[in-house]
Amino acid sequence: MNRQLSQQEIDSVFQDLRGNQEARASARRAVSFDFRRPDRIAKSQLRAIHQLHDNFVRNLVSSLSAYLRSYLIVNLVSVEQLSYSEFLECLPSPTCIASLGLKPYDANAVLEMNSSLIFPILEILLGGDGKLQFDGQREITEIEQVLLDGLFRLILRDLHEAWKFVTNIDFTIDTIETEPQFLQILAPTEAVVAVAIEIRIGESMGMMNIAMPSIIIKMMRQKFDQQWSLRKSESTDVEQARMLNLIRGSRLDSEVLLSGPEMLLRDLMHLEAGDVVSFDRAAAQPLDMRVNGDRRYVGELVRVGQRAGFRILDLVREDAR
Repeated sequence: MNRQLSQQEIDSVFQDLRGNQEARASARRAVSFDFRRPDRIAKSQLRAIHQLHDNFVRNLVSSLSAYLRSYLIVNLVSVEQLSYSEFLECLPSPTCIASLGLKPYDANAVLEMNSSLIFPILEILLGGDGKLQFDGQREITEIEQVLLDGLFRLILRDLHEAWKFVTNIDFTIDTIETEPQFLQILAPTEAVVAVAIEIRIGESMGMMNIAMPSIIIKMMRQKFDQQWSLRKSESTDVEQARMLNLIRGSRLDSEVLLSGPEMLLRDLMHLEAGDVVSFDRAAAQPLDMRVNGDRRYVGELVRVGQRAGFRILDLVREDAR
């Protein structure tokens, strides 16, 4: 028991002691927290917003095409969270940027459209084809802002329709600016959900950007969970009526087949005018009517003037098709 420790054993003891001290120090080490982003929303809610604006884009392309009487391509590019200052830094200058009221919520959103979109649209509204060259460094005038009023009202209407499945928001334009830095409606560090949408009109292309305060969207989390799950599980009466109106004019192939007997190929090749082929079914036996290849109705052949017709006797049940 009086054995002396070797130098290696002494060094090992001090190394273990030093390692334990460092482990305790690292356990007490503070974890960095970004106080600029206390209102960030969950990724699941961000995905729901992406799907919401995907529906908005599909409706917008139809509305803008009818309004401008021109062929457009509209794509949803991204949905992400940024600080308000980062959002403004991504915008070109000059541009057309509007402050949006979000009634009944006490907050403001931002809608921005690049000059590369605004001037071709103005030309189309004035009777042109949108192909003239323009000065991208020029600010829009007050008269041009009045001409764009109908365009903004159309965009806000489709935006309202897209958001009403979550909550009713009345989007209104409060002010319009040409320099992003002049529109200081939010604190620079406040988080926003930025939606980037690409619009092509002929040979012209530009971006439309929307920013909504994350704190407002975070307040709607319960409505997202309720309304969005309901929307995904079943369609509303309005959606069903709209879909029916879209497909009402579609053409479908219908046919009534009188099934005959099996024949040898050599017998079929020797058939001539005047030959009679016997069908293995009674004359009064019901026939099937197929629509696009699916058995839908049961009925009988009738005479309609100088033509043959088909009288429907019954519908074919889903499990009997």
